Amino acid sequence: MGGYSSAIWRCRYFWLSLVKMDLHARYRGSVLGMGWSLLQPIAMTMIFCVVFSQIFHEDATEYAPFVLTGLAFWAYTQFCILNGCLCFFQGESYIRQYPAPMAIYPLRTVLGAAFHLVLALGVSVVLAIITLHTFHLGALLTLVPTLLLLLMFGWGLSLLGGLATVFFRDTKHLAEVGLQIVFYLTPIMYRPRLLQHERLAWLLEWNPLMPFLSLLRCVIVEGHVPSPILFARAIIIVGVLLSLSIYALSRLERKIIFYL
Repeated sequence: MGGYSSAIWRCRYFWLSLVKMDLHARYRGSVLGMGWSLLQPIAMTMIFCVVFSQIFHEDATEYAPFVLTGLAFWAYTQFCILNGCLCFFQGESYIRQYPAPMAIYPLRTVLGAAFHLVLALGVSVVLAIITLHTFHLGALLTLVPTLLLLLMFGWGLSLLGGLATVFFRDTKHLAEVGLQIVFYLTPIMYRPRLLQHERLAWLLEWNPLMPFLSLLRCVIVEGHVPSPILFARAIIIVGVLLSLSIYALSRLERKIIFYL
């Protein structure tokens, strides 16, 4: 494992160049540039504030940073899974010519998603400070380990999705259907207490996305330092996910080239 990690680090200039190339390609010729990555979550937040703040009897000024933080997290998770399914196909030309560790291709996907996540969370922080007055420097500093956990979480999701798609091409389509279901089972646009009041708290307890979403909202929306229990739950989920992805990669890495 140590040797494999060292191999990934040695070719860091290669996968960082791929990430930079992806970002340039995405915004080449665009008037707003990186602003497009923020347009969707901001527009959806405005719609949710107009419609769902009335349905859920929420104050729009308090509801906006809550929803924007959730949408930023969801966009990151969705991107890691769906684009991760295609990561080895997108890197096929490099895979055939350059003997680099296969794990760099889902890493390429996740780093691009993480870049946009940081931008969206930055807007969420500013919005929360303006509307909720939740500035707390100590709490904001905990976003650093939270983002590292999210990076590892996304890497595991992308790696498993990419491996599954190589050997079963319908994986991406199944993931799209599954994500639609998970979106409504995760409190992205509604408060967690709504499920608790309906005796559906077990959905929150078993939802693997909840610890990460709670870590973000605890800091940005509530202005509190997250509890060690939240971090522990997130670390356990990341550990299990990375263990599964590393095991799958160790068994399938040499076969990938034959199925592309």
